[in-house]
Amino acid sequence: MKQKQKRTMKELPLWERPYEKVLECGSASLSDAELLAVILRSGTRELSAKEMAEEILRHGTPAGLAGLLHGTLEDFMEIRGVGKVKAIQLVCIGELSRRIWKTAVSAETTVFDHPSKVASRYMEEMRHMEQENLKLLILNTKNILIREVNISRGTVNASLSTPRELFIEALRHRGVGIILLHNHPSGDPAPSREDCLYTRRVQQAGNLLGIPLLDHIIIGDNAYVSLKERGILET
Repeated sequence: MKQKQKRTMKELPLWERPYEKVLECGSASLSDAELLAVILRSGTRELSAKEMAEEILRHGTPAGLAGLLHGTLEDFMEIRGVGKVKAIQLVCIGELSRRIWKTAVSAETTVFDHPSKVASRYMEEMRHMEQENLKLLILNTKNILIREVNISRGTVNASLSTPRELFIEALRHRGVGIILLHNHPSGDPAPSREDCLYTRRVQQAGNLLGIPLLDHIIIGDNAYVSLKERGILET
């Protein structure tokens, strides 16, 4: 049987070439696969860059662009045509996307005077995480972020640390208030019984030290819950 020959980018019709499409119609005219193909630049003997991009998007977990935020080096190297160098490119695309999002929203949400501002800043960074991560946000008297501290990374079920660890960091950076922030890998931000008990323990410790716990926010899949708004924090 005669093997099917792969067409190079130059052999594609003009309207299928991503570089020419950008010049003629702008980058918004490109499909997700075409955008990824431009970044990958080259394919293999069996696959064009666009075909490789389609394979990557099809086999992601979940499928599509969101898979670039979840994939590891090992995940990408299991896809046909993707070697170590391409896999490194792909994990860097995911990391760059997270950093761009965080930078874009940080200027407007540095003053954390409402839970929606905290959620807006950290949603894209945390909603794709496959383990629970606990962050401590240390604030000054005007609710301006002084320091963000990654406290712990847990299993898919729990990521708790002692209040002592939190307040050592808060005192070190001269914070006058703190916010706790963690994600639920399940995508459901509803607080568990353990979340509520832990929050109350931290609040009691903060009241004794004069560094109040202002809120505990749980990030889900494009959704969040503020334990302050839920009335779980004692007033």
